Amino acid sequence: MATQSECYQRELIFGAAIRIFHWLRALAILVLIVTGFYIAWPFLVAPDNSDVLVQGYIRAAHQIFGFVLIAITVVRAYLFFFGKSDIERRSFKDVMSLKSWITQLKSYLWMGHLDKAGVYGPLQFVTYFAISVVALLICVTGLVLYANVYHEGIGGLIAPVANWITAMMGGLAPVRIWHHYLTWVFIIFVVIHVYMAVWSGIRFKHNSVDSIVSGYDYHKKK
Repeated sequence: MATQSECYQRELIFGAAIRIFHWLRALAILVLIVTGFYIAWPFLVAPDNSDVLVQGYIRAAHQIFGFVLIAITVVRAYLFFFGKSDIERRSFKDVMSLKSWITQLKSYLWMGHLDKAGVYGPLQFVTYFAISVVALLICVTGLVLYANVYHEGIGGLIAPVANWITAMMGGLAPVRIWHHYLTWVFIIFVVIHVYMAVWSGIRFKHNSVDSIVSGYDYHKKK
């Protein structure tokens, strides 16, 4: 009788850079959500209190991790298009295949197994692309709000573009509102993403959470 190690083969699907950036981005999103809500409602300090240090520290953390998210968003886009491994890019083949869409949807209904050309199924790929666009938009609106407060350095450098975006969106109030709405998109995505990652590991015995930790996935030998 074949042992479990003989039935499965191990494949490296996520390099060190992708794994590190994934967890840094997760940390950045968590800090940004917490600090962002506090900036909107600074409940730790009474409204008539003159002590603004707490708000200042929270804003500083929000800005630092905001720039971390911007950097990771740019680097991940570069790695997707120009990285040595094409396992993410290969997933685009499934997006263009109706058969792959049907296969993934059937697998989610417990009707067969998921067979993918790359590391993501078509639904995963489209979802991750959409959340990448959301990340880009939340970074842009965040920079617009940053440039409105800081008029030197990076803020001064991007001021002309930030002013144009502000005018196009109808003022700073709509920019803040959209920044807030995009935050809720992130929150909803994270909840679904974590659930599906755990469910996928249980359902298919691979594509599980540990692959983004170790980098390796396990497939049954054919």
